[in-house]
Parts: sequence; structure tokens; C-alpha cells
Amino acid sequence: MKKGLWGFVYDWRIAPYVFVLPFILSFSIFWIYPLASAVRMSFQNILPGQVSWIGLKNYQNLFKDVTFFIAVGNSFLYTALTILFLIPFPLLYAVLLDSHYVKAKGLFKALLYVPALTSVVVSGIIFRLGFSEMPNSVANQVLAWAGHAPLRWLGLKGPAFFALTLICCWRWTGVNMLYFLSGLKAIDPQLYESAEIDGAGRAQKLFFITLPLLRPTIIYVLTISVYAGLAMFLEVYMLMGNGGAKNIALTIVGYLYRRGIERNQIGYASAIGIALLVIALAINTAQLALTGTLKQRKD
Repeated sequence: MKKGLWGFVYDWRIAPYVFVLPFILSFSIFWIYPLASAVRMSFQNILPGQVSWIGLKNYQNLFKDVTFFIAVGNSFLYTALTILFLIPFPLLYAVLLDSHYVKAKGLFKALLYVPALTSVVVSGIIFRLGFSEMPNSVANQVLAWAGHAPLRWLGLKGPAFFALTLICCWRWTGVNMLYFLSGLKAIDPQLYESAEIDGAGRAQKLFFITLPLLRPTIIYVLTISVYAGLAMFLEVYMLMGNGGAKNIALTIVGYLYRRGIERNQIGYASAIGIALLVIALAINTAQLALTGTLKQRKD
């Protein structure tokens, strides 16, 4: 019987399913089940010891909720700002570090990657002190040196988003740079040698060899950047509380936390989470379609 059992496990037709079983179990337990639970709860009104079905009422209230649309707008703005800086600059740093013009490459890689190892709580506290409204804060001292009056950095929308974008770029530039470095290492050096023989310059090699062959890496970094931008919460929470004054930096996840945890409206918070999932899927599907990735996969 034991031999028969092991023979069943090692059967070549069964072995692939045995190897993928841990992933299937973890994916089902930690993703499928929570998602199904969130969908179910989004149609319910959940109170301590009382659960009632209310149909589409949570979604109807959501589409009438002005604060929710403020949170969506802030999340879109944050995502756009981070993508604007977290793709071209890490790509530029990766190209420079992959060239022979930069010495001590390991040192620069370490310096750029160390911020990603720093706790969000610690970095948030440091940036909150640096962008304090006090005249002796680092940011206001820089303004004073430039002859400008002190600002309430975390009390105004423009300065607040500047601080949020800065902390994001400080933390994730090194990570994206490593992604691009990995993509650059996969490019055959003989392509550059052939281009040099044909008389191509640095700019031509960059635009006609490097960027086209880095396209899969760029699409991947863009996809995870969209997700990270829409899912951002802890940075805002550490810098200015959940959303700041007058919801100037309230994000979708921050609003979900406010309604679900702070106000104990689990059903409404679930509807916000499902809306966030739909938004993220729609944006990423659109960008994959625009870049031709979906068409290539279909072919």
C-alpha cells in the first residue's frame, strides 16, 4: 500500500500538480478566500453581532460619496507623480552604472538601495520632522536660505504631495534601478559592438537597442508602480495622519481604513476595496493593451 501511494505521487502525470499544490493552497487561502469574503461583505451591513444583507446599497452610497472621489483623485495624482520620477531616473542610473564611465559601482548600488531597507515608520518620522511647519525644520531652513518664508509643508496640498513624492523616490529608486540593471544584463553585448561597427553613437544605441530590449522590464516596473501608487497608505499616515487636514492627501486605502477600522463600517470598507481592485485592474489592463503586451500574449 505504501509503495502504491509513493508510486502515485511520483507518477509523471501527477508530479506537476504536486509541485504546484503549495502555491495553489497559499493563493487560495491568502488571496481567493479574502477576495471572496470582501465581495460578500460589500453587500452586507456588518455591525458587532449583527450582519444583514443590503444588496447594492454600499455601492450606491459609494458613487454618491464626495470623499471617496477625493481619495481617488489623490491616489491618481500620487501614482502619476511617482511614475513620472520612478521610471526615467532609475533607468538613467541603471544605464550609467552598467557603463564604464562610473567607478565604485557597488558603492552607488548600495547607497541607492539602502533606503528600501529602512522601515516606513522610521523614514516617515524622519521626513515628518524634516518637513515640519516649524521655522527650524530642514525644509523651512532651505526656504529661508533661498529668501522664502516658512511653509506649512504638510498642511497644503502642493507641498504635501512634494514631500510624499520625495519620500517615495528616496525609498524606491534603488529598487527600480536594480530591475533595470537586471534587464540590461540580459542584453547581448555583441549588439552594441555591431552598432559601433556600423557607426552608431551613444544616443542611437540607447534609443535603438537599450530601450527596445528593456521594454518588458519597463512594462513590469510600470505595472508594479501603478499598483504601489494606488495602494499607498502608510507614508501618508506617518507624515500627516490619515489624509491630513481637509483630506488633502487622503488615498483610497486611507479611506478604506477610515471607514472600516476607525468607524467600524466593514461592509462599506469592503465596497471601497472592491472598487480599488476594479480601478487597479482597469488601469493595468489598459496600459498592457496600449503597450501591446496583451496582443503579444494572445498571439
